Amino acid sequence: VQLQASGGGLVQAGGSVTVSCAASGRTISDYRMGWFRQAPGKGREFVAAITSRGGSTDYGDSVKGRVTISRDNAKNTVYLQMNSLKPEDTAIYYCAANRGFWDYWGQGTLVTVSS
Repeated sequence: VQLQASGGGLVQAGGSVTVSCAASGRTISDYRMGWFRQAPGKGREFVAAITSRGGSTDYGDSVKGRVTISRDNAKNTVYLQMNSLKPEDTAIYYCAANRGFWDYWGQGTLVTVSS
């Protein structure tokens, strides 16, 4: 599975952005999909995950209530909508696919939140 994240950019604090992850190579309908992020000088952090059919989601404590993960298996795409953005949300956002482990990773898209 090849994953291509997009949609990042510069956003003002309090604003919203939706990042997308388009998959190719095979269908993602068999995979649990997730988003992680890495801020400058910090380790990778779990943001959100969604089961293969979209029936269940999970969120990291630092973003809970402000982000929504969704997927469209027909489009082979996963989305992460982020609201009420804070400067500390500035990071490279990576999507990943899981069928037992986080086996596949995209290249990331940078979200910068200005104060």
